[in-house]
Amino acid sequence: MTGRTLLGAVGAWVALLVIMFVNGTGRVLVLQPRFGEDPARRVASLIGVGLVTAFSYLYVRLSALRASRELLLVGVLWLGLTLSFEFGFGRASGRSWPELLADYDLARGRLWPLVLVATLLSPWAWGMLLARNTVR
Repeated sequence: MTGRTLLGAVGAWVALLVIMFVNGTGRVLVLQPRFGEDPARRVASLIGVGLVTAFSYLYVRLSALRASRELLLVGVLWLGLTLSFEFGFGRASGRSWPELLADYDLARGRLWPLVLVATLLSPWAWGMLLARNTVR
C-alpha cells in the first residue's frame, strides 16, 4: 500500500468515524427513548452495517482501487483503527473490560460484530464487484 493510499484510507476512516458517531447519537437520542437500550442497539448496529457498506462503495468508487490485496488491507486498517478507537476511548472514559466486551456478545443479541465484519470486508467486496462489472 502506497503512502498516498494509506493516507486516503485513514482519511476515509475518519469520515466513517463521524458517520458512525452520528449513528450512535441517533441511537441514544431517538431510538433508545422509544424502544429501550437493547432493541435500539440492534437497530443501530444494522443501520451501521448499511452505512459502512454504502460508505465503502463510495470509497472504492472514488479511490479507483480495485486490487483485492489493497482493498483487503484497507479493510484490515479500518478494522484495526475501529477496534483501537473503541477500546482506547472506552477505557479512557472509564469503562471496564467486561463492559466493553459486552458489545461483542452475539449470544446476548449484540450485533456490533456485524458492523466490524462489514468494516473489514466491504472495501474488498465492492472492489471485486466493481472490477468484475468494468471487465464486461
